[in-house]
Amino acid sequence: MDMLVSIYGPTYLAKSDYYCHTNHDNVESHMEIAHSVQQIKPSYIREILAAASDENVISLAGGLPDEQTFPIHLMKPAIESLPTMRDVFQYGPTPGYEPLIAHLTQSYQLPETHRVITCTGSQQGLDLIARAYVNPKDTIAMEAPCYLGAMQVFGLAQANLVTISQDEFGPNISELEQCFKTESPKMFYAVPDFHNPTGVCWSLEKRHQVAALCMKYNVVFIEDAPYRELRFSGDALALVSDFCPDHSIVLRSLSKVASPGLRFGTVSGKQSYLEPLVKVKQGADLHSSTPVQAIILGLLQHPEFPSHLKAIRAVYQARHATLVQALQTYLPDGCTIIPTEGGMFVWVTLPTCDTYQLAHELLANKVAVVPSPVFYPASSQATSAIRLNFTNAAPEDLITAVQRIARVLKSNLTKI
Repeated sequence: MDMLVSIYGPTYLAKSDYYCHTNHDNVESHMEIAHSVQQIKPSYIREILAAASDENVISLAGGLPDEQTFPIHLMKPAIESLPTMRDVFQYGPTPGYEPLIAHLTQSYQLPETHRVITCTGSQQGLDLIARAYVNPKDTIAMEAPCYLGAMQVFGLAQANLVTISQDEFGPNISELEQCFKTESPKMFYAVPDFHNPTGVCWSLEKRHQVAALCMKYNVVFIEDAPYRELRFSGDALALVSDFCPDHSIVLRSLSKVASPGLRFGTVSGKQSYLEPLVKVKQGADLHSSTPVQAIILGLLQHPEFPSHLKAIRAVYQARHATLVQALQTYLPDGCTIIPTEGGMFVWVTLPTCDTYQLAHELLANKVAVVPSPVFYPASSQATSAIRLNFTNAAPEDLITAVQRIARVLKSNLTKI
């Protein structure tokens, strides 16, 4: 799941500019922003996406699905039936639209003691978890690099973020156990299926090992799975939470396979874990949009929905292959590309360079990418790399973008 473009564009105000001033009677009034918000840096991705909105820029920056894949035709019957469903326009239960909850409980094959609640995007689910469970200075373990939106959520909660390095099969297990021993984190947040930003998919062995450690050290595993349905090659693997069901909470999303604009996600876990989340959600929005949930139910029950998923995977598999082939053909020596079996991103490790400057120069050359430091709690931890999205650009644009990246990168490397 990625942060969206701010409606205010890439311009950000200085701290003093946030105050509201009035000239009436020469009286100045102001309301200071909460300290937790002041410490959160503006999203680089929002800024780069605003700049990349230029139609002449090929954007490989945002985690955007292709709009042509949105299954609007499959949602049409449910949308057309809404006028006959007056109950969905009334206030509804906070956990979600009951027919949809029943469908999800069955399709997720939840244990008897587990429940599911619907959210306004799985990003809200992550926020609910943080607000329900994280106190200032609580320790949260994360992979490095990590999903930017998760760092922002836990940053707002004023958590102490500790990071675990990652290889091509998942997190470093010895580091993770040492972290659990010495740091006693409350949670371990991760994206095991087609990680954002690296595209890594954890091996089955890593999944077992992480689950065992979470149970041994009583750490709750927060499994974020927005890309799980986008596997286009290889065999599907069990969720990590399947191996530690009573020490885990799972976040799911339909943004990548249906539509981000629907803002639909879920949180599932044992009932005792979810009850505090329901309390927080009551205070946040009472409940997510019930008409949207009715549309989602119609989509999930549509007999052609499995074929829709298959078609999306085929499109993205072809684009991934195009991007990887172009990267292997045009990039200079010293760059490392690890193909993925699904998801939306390819992570390219570069020779040591200033990736912020590289991204700036690429934007001047009409290509938008995301530099590696934005995915680390401390940018000093970052290795030189860029994240490339392959799902929202035509194949010919992917090739052109890589050619531009290679040209700018070669020029930069000759200056070192």
